[in-house]
Formats: sequence, C-alpha cells, structure tokens
Amino acid sequence: MRAIVYREFGGAEVLSYEEDAGRPEPAAGEVRVRVVAVGVNPVDHKRRYGRLEQFFPTTFPAVPGMEFAGVVDALGPGATGWAVGDEVFGLTRTGAYAEYAIAAEIAPKPAGLGFEAAATLPVAGETAQRVLHELGLNGGETLLLHGAAGAVGQVAVQLAVAAGATVIGTASPANHDFLRTLGAIPVAYGEGLAERVRTVAPQGIDAVFDAAGKGVLPLSVALRGGTTDRIVTIADVNAAEHGIPFSAGGTPPAEIVAGLARHARLAVEGKLAVPVADTFPLAEAAAAQQVSEAGHVRGKLILTV
Repeated sequence: MRAIVYREFGGAEVLSYEEDAGRPEPAAGEVRVRVVAVGVNPVDHKRRYGRLEQFFPTTFPAVPGMEFAGVVDALGPGATGWAVGDEVFGLTRTGAYAEYAIAAEIAPKPAGLGFEAAATLPVAGETAQRVLHELGLNGGETLLLHGAAGAVGQVAVQLAVAAGATVIGTASPANHDFLRTLGAIPVAYGEGLAERVRTVAPQGIDAVFDAAGKGVLPLSVALRGGTTDRIVTIADVNAAEHGIPFSAGGTPPAEIVAGLARHARLAVEGKLAVPVADTFPLAEAAAAQQVSEAGHVRGKLILTV
C-alpha cells in the first residue's frame, strides 16, 4: 500500500512516501475504504511536530490525515450498512494519507458531489458545527471569527450566517471580497484590530471563535468586555493560560455522521462550499503540508491518491 509515514516528530522532512506500507485490515464491524481524495488540515502538521499530544496521542509509525473520500473496499466480520463499491466520505483514525484507510465515521457521498469536494467537508464541517454549538451562538448575535478565510472559518461563516448571526471575520485584505460573498464582514488582522472590530460592530461581540491561533485571545477577551465566557479556540494550544477552552473533539459519532450527511446535502444544494485551493499527488504530501503550514490558504488543500 502506498502511504505517507513518519516515525518521529519534526518538520516536513520526517514525512516519507512508502510504496509498501502495510495495508490495514478491517476488524469486526469495521469498514475499509480505498481512498481517492484526502483533505490536508493545519492539525496535520501540528500533530507531526508533536504539539497536540495531549489531545491526539501518536503511535509510531504514523500515517497523517483525518478526512477522506473514497470507495468501500472491504468489510470486516459483522460489518453492516455498507457494501463494497459504495462511495463514501468522512473520518478515519488510521491515517488518511494512504491508499486504504479504516473508516471511523462515514456517510454516503452524493452522486452530485465529487470526491475532492467531499474531502473538503468532514473536518471543517464537524469542527465548525461543534464550536458554534459550544459557543451557543443564536440568530441575531454577533460572532467574531479569527481566521475566517480558512476551511473551518469558511464553513463557520456560512453556518452562522444561515442561522441569522452577524459574522465579523478577520483575514488578510486579499480575502476580504471573498468573505463578503459568504456573508461575513471582513476586517484585517494585525495592529489596530480591536479598533477595527469595534468600528464595524458597535453593538459589541457576543462570541469569539478563534480558528487562527495567532495570539488573539487576550484581544478577544477585551472585545468581550473582559470576560472569557463564550470564547473558544481550535488553534491556540496555550488557551488554558488565558482561561479559554481549546476545542479538540468530543462530538458523539452519531452526531458526526448526521453532520456529514447534512453538510453534503447543503453542498449539493449550493448552500455550503469549501473551495479546493490546490491539489497535490499523494507523493507530494510534504509539499502540501508546507503550504498549509505557511498559512493564507483560502479553502482546502487536497491530496489525490
């Protein structure tokens, strides 16, 4: 099996492309998928560095990646609900940067949704939905979203706007027109951010979603009037120092599967989209992670297998 493997923490150089990595075999009740497309996420390079061990412990050798789209290839003993040949998308815990992966939570891939488009949705959709729920965001409220042009940010913008919230999204000026098309009010990050946010949101900020992790938590507390209430980060591992929760999962599997199906339906209806920023063959996964790590990616990077 072709796969990307790493055996120690470090930079992109620790990733190796192997053509004879061991193919995972489905255990009782499990489903194996032949992977067609893989989503590359910032969490991938953070795990490669070993920065998220308290949330995602690593066992070496490790295969990166959490989300994929592909075709059911084999069923373990007693596995039900799926048939070989079914087109699916979702999450894996065996690593998605590979020809084959054992499914964790999956849903049917609609015929009207391509494999690459489907692979953009699982992590961004689950993360955005989870954090908006944790924030208790309601229609009529104002959300400050740091990193609004990234994949998670884009989904969060679309879901929050659809729920009737006003979204103030931080991003580089090059992404401002794009964010406006999603319904967000864009503001440039950097020096003077607090003043710019107060200008466009004189009514105040009801909740803060940090998807950027660039030291914005103290500023966010100030914009919330000095309280840490209703601020959540998925990107700043030092969140506890500020009394702010770091959201790293915990959604029940049944809710994840329901969310996958719901987001796929919205995508087919043209109501939810994460653009594919660029594609790379599996063998160039290290280059894809370097692009992801550099930041400023609008949408999702995809590996094709």
